[in-house]
Amino acid sequence: MKKMCQAAALLLPGVLAFSCNAAPLPLWEVGAGLGVISVPDYRGSDVRSNYVLPVPYLIYRGKVLKADRNGVRAALFYNDVLEVNLSLNGTLPANSKDNPLRRGMADLKPTVEVGPTLDFNLWHSDDTKKKLDLRLPARAAITLQSSPTIIGWLFSPNLSLNARDPAGMVGWKGGLSGGPIFATRRYNGYFYSVAQDEAITGRPAYAAPGGYAGTQVTISLSKRFSRYWVGTFLRYDNLSGAVFSDSPLLQRHSTLSAGIAVSWVFGASSTLVEAPE
Repeated sequence: MKKMCQAAALLLPGVLAFSCNAAPLPLWEVGAGLGVISVPDYRGSDVRSNYVLPVPYLIYRGKVLKADRNGVRAALFYNDVLEVNLSLNGTLPANSKDNPLRRGMADLKPTVEVGPTLDFNLWHSDDTKKKLDLRLPARAAITLQSSPTIIGWLFSPNLSLNARDPAGMVGWKGGLSGGPIFATRRYNGYFYSVAQDEAITGRPAYAAPGGYAGTQVTISLSKRFSRYWVGTFLRYDNLSGAVFSDSPLLQRHSTLSAGIAVSWVFGASSTLVEAPE
């Protein structure tokens, strides 16, 4: 169940709704459905995991707490140009015995990433159907286990273009975001270092440095059909030039993650608020 919940958290931020037009909308909406997701065990892994999982649908349009296509976050400050959020992200667990290069090493625990994000609105079209943001998230990564441990920090500046009715597809909402990832030595080491006592033939000891950790690009598409919602995403990671390129645990310099979900929206608040659609 923990794996399924983590996979749902990975899927949802890429595919929930977006619009720039303020309108009276329910304070909250809830639903449930199913999703299929395929992801590598970690960025650069040649071993993949596929999940069929329950997918909650949650929209909350509070003044401070928000849940939408950008995930669950707390808006600490916002105006027409800048929004300061407390945001969340995470990674999935990986069983080392299923990965030939990690056999004999500790399993990778699921993590949650939390920290502030500065979102700058750089541009929007005259009809407000398109919006370009610069997002500057800095998050601490914490393992989810009986004794949670901070395993380092990430900084992932990215440009995010969101659009309603992309390419003339009425009712659809699309997103394209991408940018580099920078991580501390401890974070990179959690995934790519090999301790002296873990070294074997074909897997020499290695200490991953901190710094550039590759580039990530995500494309998403979603649509609300009356009481139903469908969404999909495709994520590409390019690790060429990453500071841990020499790690014996890095099997591929590019990886893909993808998912699709369908949810039935069965509840909505009778309280209406002015919020993006």
